[in-house]
Amino acid sequence: MEETILSVSDCIALINQTLEYAYPIVTVEGEVASFKVSKGKFIFFDVKDDEGVLNCFMMAYGLRTPLEDGMRVRVLAQPRLTAWGKFSLTVRDIRAVGEGSIKRSFELLKAQLDKEGLFDSNRKRPLPTMPERIGVIASVESAGYADFIKILQNRWGGVEVEVADVQVQGMRAGMQIINAMSHFNEHRKPVEVLILIRGGGSAEDLAIFNEEPLVRAVAASRIPTLVGVGHEVDVSLCDLVADVRAATPSHAAQLVVPDRQALLNELSEKERHLVARLHQHVQHYTVQVNKTTERLLSHIHHVLVTQLHHVEYSWQILKQLDPKTVLRRGYSLVRASHGVLVRKAADVREGDTLTIEVEHAIIQAGVKNVRKK
Repeated sequence: MEETILSVSDCIALINQTLEYAYPIVTVEGEVASFKVSKGKFIFFDVKDDEGVLNCFMMAYGLRTPLEDGMRVRVLAQPRLTAWGKFSLTVRDIRAVGEGSIKRSFELLKAQLDKEGLFDSNRKRPLPTMPERIGVIASVESAGYADFIKILQNRWGGVEVEVADVQVQGMRAGMQIINAMSHFNEHRKPVEVLILIRGGGSAEDLAIFNEEPLVRAVAASRIPTLVGVGHEVDVSLCDLVADVRAATPSHAAQLVVPDRQALLNELSEKERHLVARLHQHVQHYTVQVNKTTERLLSHIHHVLVTQLHHVEYSWQILKQLDPKTVLRRGYSLVRASHGVLVRKAADVREGDTLTIEVEHAIIQAGVKNVRKK
């Protein structure tokens, strides 16, 4: 058999071709060691167990959760032999596994985001009181989504729900959720609130909600966000950067819309209270009106009596001034021939005929003499 002689580069290429055919992707779990970042964009580390070590390489933009030595991780990688003859894993995805490592990754990223002010209450926005259109990002096959829709409809009803059906765990879940958030935020007619929900699960199941790209996508949403992930005891970084955190998907439904029956009861109670207040006011003002009416009637009576006295007094004066009254007292009215009342000596002359009116008679007499007093 003829011996095949390969160049170094051909041998490396052949080995990589064999690896790509036999093991295009491998999933390896182990402990991180010798973690370092080069030039801000290349990441090198080892993943090891008690009996072996594998070198790993990845681009910095693909790192979704903080890493440090000692953390246990699961990597999705492509086995490769480098041009320098060094075997390594080119990492496509990585995440912490195990409660201790997940918690440590959570704390590292939490400290970084807190330093950036992403948890600051001043940047939180209120949710609309009675939204007409909401966006929901969830797995529509999940029990959490079913609970959310049921409670939403029972509490209010009539809300337009636009749903993005995504995976909520696994390697591809984070990017699907990020794409769904981008879709809602770039829509010409955006929804009024964006809700991200997922039911309970293990720490590993919920780990995607602590991945930096997804957490930053929630924080950057121009639509107010409501996140309800896991059970009440589960707190994710997505919860902390969201405008409002719900303890569960069911709680998210309670927060996004009011309880119709409770609102009707509240309105009924307010109506009852308002009617009682109005009745009190009516009674109060009825008493005030009655008192005012009595005062006005009393005043009118007083004014009327006073005016009647004035009229009576004026009538008595007019009676005294009546010429007939004067005639009854023995006086008379004397008119000259031209009918003018005689008031002074110049009004008459000798020879004039006077008309003299007394109470019961009219007398005509001639003037014989006129002299001044």
